[in-house]
Amino acid sequence: MQSISRKKIFFPLNPAFRKYLKLYERELKLPVSYEELRYFESGFPVYDKEGKDTLWETVLYPQSMIGQLHAGLKRIYSFLKAGGDQAAEEHLHIERIDYCTFGNSHPFRIKIVNNYNEVYDYFYIKIADASRIYGLELEHILSPYWMNFLVDGNTLVEEHIAGVPGDQFILHYLHRPEFNPKRIAKEFVKFNERCFVRLLGDMRSYNFVFDITPDFDDVQFRIRAIDFDQQFYEGKRTLYMPQFFKENRVFVELAMKHLNAEVVKQYQQEERALIARRMKVLRHRIKDLRDVIMTDYVSFPEKIQQLGEELAQYYEDPVFAKCRTMGEIIERSLKRLLVKSLK
Repeated sequence: MQSISRKKIFFPLNPAFRKYLKLYERELKLPVSYEELRYFESGFPVYDKEGKDTLWETVLYPQSMIGQLHAGLKRIYSFLKAGGDQAAEEHLHIERIDYCTFGNSHPFRIKIVNNYNEVYDYFYIKIADASRIYGLELEHILSPYWMNFLVDGNTLVEEHIAGVPGDQFILHYLHRPEFNPKRIAKEFVKFNERCFVRLLGDMRSYNFVFDITPDFDDVQFRIRAIDFDQQFYEGKRTLYMPQFFKENRVFVELAMKHLNAEVVKQYQQEERALIARRMKVLRHRIKDLRDVIMTDYVSFPEKIQQLGEELAQYYEDPVFAKCRTMGEIIERSLKRLLVKSLK
């Protein structure tokens, strides 16, 4: 079983990546930056319904800052959700700003409420790390889900991804009698394959959520990643495969119990075929992203060499061992899907 002990360093966005983000309307001028949010005066812990510390704290700001700060946050939410329509901001208010010191990104979580019906939503403001943003963009292109995020300088804004965190799903949902364990196992196999193909690492159970959808004759499950810090950064191949983390052991055991090798292979191939299809549909966008990644450095030479050699052995494909950047490795990984889909 794998573990990640050291925190990943942040990589700045290079000019070519910023040009790409601007082309696809990901980058624009925002009224509030991550650094401005750090000027809070004090805070107090946020507890869950069971009274446990969530590792988030609600932060308080000087009275002189609140009016302008809240107006700017509502404006950001309008950019994120309504294309910048200012009319959408009039019936919103900021209820709470939380800060988390756990993990790499030290995010701020903004709770925003509709005054008409008290329906609330969240969004996050983080430090703009190139690895994370590559991860968000690849998720947008290659996964079944559209990703909403914005960048301005050193600030990244992400929408909230709704779902039951994987660790909470294990505790409170996994063994419910109305849930079909074969469907849960199937989705974990497909999620595992999706992460491995696009080299998204560190998918421990608290870094993904379950989207649970009642269907007319059963309950469907979809797993969504919510943390993208470890996009093609690590050198060890198994760190990109959720099955090798001890936090996910229960899902592996579920798959071993309910799925045979032939079925697992079928689900893996289904996921690879879907990714290849998405690449063909968005071929111009992924080509533009590839051109940026190919010349960017978001890892270290020893990690790149290790991953290339391990993937060369795993796939029996010596081209991986010749790769000199993570961009070249991800290109080779995705190109294999396209070649197989054309046979």
